[in-house]
Amino acid sequence: MREQGEKTALIISGGCLEEGFAADYLRGRQFDMVIAVDSGLKGALDLGLPVDAAVGDFDSADPLTLAEGHEHREIQWEVHRPEKDETDTELAVTTAVRSGCRKLVILGALGGRFDHALGNIHLLYYGKTLGAEAEILDSRNRITVLTEGRKFFRGDLWGKYVSFLPLTMEVKGITLRGFKYPLSGRDITIGPCLCISNELAADEAEITFDEGVLICVESRDENWTGQK
Repeated sequence: MREQGEKTALIISGGCLEEGFAADYLRGRQFDMVIAVDSGLKGALDLGLPVDAAVGDFDSADPLTLAEGHEHREIQWEVHRPEKDETDTELAVTTAVRSGCRKLVILGALGGRFDHALGNIHLLYYGKTLGAEAEILDSRNRITVLTEGRKFFRGDLWGKYVSFLPLTMEVKGITLRGFKYPLSGRDITIGPCLCISNELAADEAEITFDEGVLICVESRDENWTGQK
């Protein structure tokens, strides 16, 4: 799961946590740090995770969960005022990177308030600016941000589909090789959906581009069926 010497963090955010999926995905995986974000503390405790830090203003966490959390003496609490510039998940990303983690897996980041879900996707780029690679997972999607080209392998894909959406106003010179719908040196802008729902046409495919930032979504229509 990790490169040698690479510290990893698991962040449980306060969106919709699919506990069945999460339990299956986390089985056999280890992280150097587990961070619970606000109401995500309940999901983390229900999953039996060894929570290292609880971060947020905890305005949406129920009192019983907070009381249970305080029984775990190993948890370091970072309590912030509700009136702040950062979201709770942003604070968790900063905490993970400050602790030396360079690989971040975020669960529970989608399915609740859409403003927070969209903000969490933007945090994937924020993580890159801090020197960390982050991804958001749920039972049907794996979301990352690309600032350079990437290869894709059929056996590693989260699902059947691979989509690319511009995070910057324009992404220049996109070339897709090994995909069902190839491109060669194409510029795309925010608005049109040219690069939605592509598929691999071979066991290996690659995207390259010259300038800009892309949101990459690997997705499936069907329900989760096992670990990746």
